[in-house]
Amino acid sequence: MIVLELAAALLGVAAVAYLVVALVKPERF
Repeated sequence: MIVLELAAALLGVAAVAYLVVALVKPERF
């Protein structure tokens, strides 16, 4: 797997996880 593809995949997963946490626990933000 290309390094840039791996980095993009990690960023995508992190962004989705961040959005889910922000929606589930809005009191933290």
